[in-house]
Amino acid sequence: MKELDLINVIETMPNTELLGDDCAYLKEFGIVVTQDNFIEDVHFKRKWATPYQIGYKACVVNISDILASGAKPEYITVGLSIPDTIDEKFVKEFYRGISDGLYGAKIAGGDITGADKIFVSITAIGSVKDRKISSRKNAKAGYAIVTYGEFGKSSEGLKELFDGKKNTENIGIHLEPKLNPLFSEAIAKNIEADYAMADTSDGLADALFKIAAASGVTIKTHYIDGMFGAEDYSLVAAVPNEFTKFIPNCYKIGEVSDYSGCYLDIDGKKYSMYDELGLYNHFGG
Repeated sequence: MKELDLINVIETMPNTELLGDDCAYLKEFGIVVTQDNFIEDVHFKRKWATPYQIGYKACVVNISDILASGAKPEYITVGLSIPDTIDEKFVKEFYRGISDGLYGAKIAGGDITGADKIFVSITAIGSVKDRKISSRKNAKAGYAIVTYGEFGKSSEGLKELFDGKKNTENIGIHLEPKLNPLFSEAIAKNIEADYAMADTSDGLADALFKIAAASGVTIKTHYIDGMFGAEDYSLVAAVPNEFTKFIPNCYKIGEVSDYSGCYLDIDGKKYSMYDELGLYNHFGG
């Protein structure tokens, strides 16, 4: 079974109406909440990453989801499971990395247990005060698709690690991704219309497809180097065309149209099913 198949099963269960975005928007409390797991030999290897880098990235992958919702990062809790071979120095450096990856949030608690490998589970909470929160379901025909930065360097860094390389620029980007809270803030604090935004942690093509599928529209774009990679941790948004001038350092990469038989159209190549993208699947490679 593939990851999306499992998600689809879970979404059919009772009391799952808040699922669909990487953050749950709890309107009555004025917060968004997200959780990610970070597992040794799945998301990282100790021979490649320092304790600092493990902590930093474990934190950043959650903060990225908060930014993708349009919220302000406020708090995290940290669940850390470690083998008995881990020493105090490792834990100190791990939490130093966590601290540098908070982007303004604070550590509010957590748990620590024993395990046969390192397991990190972080819950992050963001504030929606004075911000309009995004949803993948909000892309509308006529909207522009905007983003920033470059794509694919993190994936190249991972390939270089597998090839035995060390300390390259791409490896640095892979192990210590930098976020852009100003892009998120500029949209969420100034926009009035509903909008869609997602991070590119599973690739730009993944984010575009999921926004289009959730919204029932077609996103037309051109091929961008690295768009089928992953772990870039940039943001991409679907916003009204006239709003793009309010977003600093962004560039337009496509537009949203009424559904035309596919969810993603890249230079005329049409993708109507997610599996056609050929992206990584946790349960099938």
